[in-house]
Amino acid sequence: MSTGTFASTDSTDPPKSAAPTGSDASFLTTARGKLTLVLLCAVAFLDFVDASIVNIALPAIQRDLDLSNQGLQWVPSGYLLTYGGLMLLGGRAADLIGRRRVLTGGTLVFAASSLIGGLAQSSEVLIGARLAQGVGASMMLPAALSILTTSFGTGPDRNKALGAWAGTGALASAVGVFLGGVLTEGPGWRWVMFVNLPVCALVLPVIPRFLPDDKRRASVRGFDFLGTALATGGLVLLVYGLVKAPDQGWSSTRTVVELGLAACLLLAFVVNEAVIGNPLMPLGIFRVKGLAAANITQLVAMSGFIAMFFFITLYVQGVMGYSEIKAGSAFLPVTVGVGIAAGMAQPLLARVGTRPLIVVGSLIASAGVWLLSRIPVDGTYLGDLLPGLVVMSFGLGFVFVGVATAANAGVPAEQAGLAAALMNTAQQLGGAFGLAILSAVATAETTHRLAAGDAAASAYTDGYQKALLVGAFLLAGAAVVGLFVANTRGEETT
Repeated sequence: MSTGTFASTDSTDPPKSAAPTGSDASFLTTARGKLTLVLLCAVAFLDFVDASIVNIALPAIQRDLDLSNQGLQWVPSGYLLTYGGLMLLGGRAADLIGRRRVLTGGTLVFAASSLIGGLAQSSEVLIGARLAQGVGASMMLPAALSILTTSFGTGPDRNKALGAWAGTGALASAVGVFLGGVLTEGPGWRWVMFVNLPVCALVLPVIPRFLPDDKRRASVRGFDFLGTALATGGLVLLVYGLVKAPDQGWSSTRTVVELGLAACLLLAFVVNEAVIGNPLMPLGIFRVKGLAAANITQLVAMSGFIAMFFFITLYVQGVMGYSEIKAGSAFLPVTVGVGIAAGMAQPLLARVGTRPLIVVGSLIASAGVWLLSRIPVDGTYLGDLLPGLVVMSFGLGFVFVGVATAANAGVPAEQAGLAAALMNTAQQLGGAFGLAILSAVATAETTHRLAAGDAAASAYTDGYQKALLVGAFLLAGAAVVGLFVANTRGEETT
């Protein structure tokens, strides 16, 4: 009986494991286990940091390559488009043709596209490289996370490993802004692309040494071509429609057609998966208790988190007049807070479970973003930014750890890549949704204030305030959805 996209000649053979499981000795206490976790977290850091590292470099990129404002938005959005749109396919491929193989291939694509992007002399080449980076990341991330969840046994080992993974992802979101500022003001914007190369060079030779060879002999026989086309087309079109909606207008014919067609494609995908014998996404995975709620929580929470980083970056550079490196440094306390929160989350998760961690973390983050929504035109870092950033960072650390554990609890090993892809697809869609909605909110408020005769700095600040306030409400909404997440402590699920 086949379990997914490919008809594999050895699909009934259990995959080799890098780690002891069940009642065996702890893999994480061994040197190999620690190095495996470091490797997987390095992959996570590489993918997550690339989503934010280019933001502060955008003005320099625009000047150097003579991009229009419309063209410039595709430098960050191109990565998001293929990253989110192809994540499901990448995750399922990892399950069915080999996680190590997909991880290696994705890292090679990511490294090559980073080199091309750094050398780009035209906007077309740079945007193409960003699209290719997203393709590589969509292969790397679900493969790495599924290796983690199948390598570390349930219980304390997996809790600690998922905590490290989640903390790495949260840290990377903040560190990316800092690195972008340092590199742009130092050696230049091209190094926000080149910086990936030494990390890839370190990761690639280590993959075959520390990760199990789970290569499968796959055949195109039984491949769900229709499901793949519907899922990829629907997700790519959905992300594209959300990215373009603030410029085109939410009520414009083009936006309505794009989002409507995306919805139709995704609905057709679900119908196809329900009737086909060898689906890309077996719908039975949603019978895992609380998995759907965990992914929805991720989507709603990330819509607030990603937008917060975006608007605060605009505020400190455009209103407060910070340089690139100073703007990046403004987020350093976030990295400290996230690290502390991720460490605190481990014993808390073992005692109270994922649900309280997610709910309380979302509420803490909501309070932090609400504080940030009160930023004035003449704001100061210590008085107006630091308190909100610190409070938000603790909530961010709790939510990342809680959701990562809940979204992978009880998932069968043969569907670990799919579960990882679902979680990260929710994250990317949440980021796209939040930026689209909150950019429209900010633009509408700014336009209204400018029409009323307000100064530009005041009008833009009012727009950022309104957007951040909506972001705070979204995070509070994530706390509500989090009430339906399975309250697991990482124990074995039967």
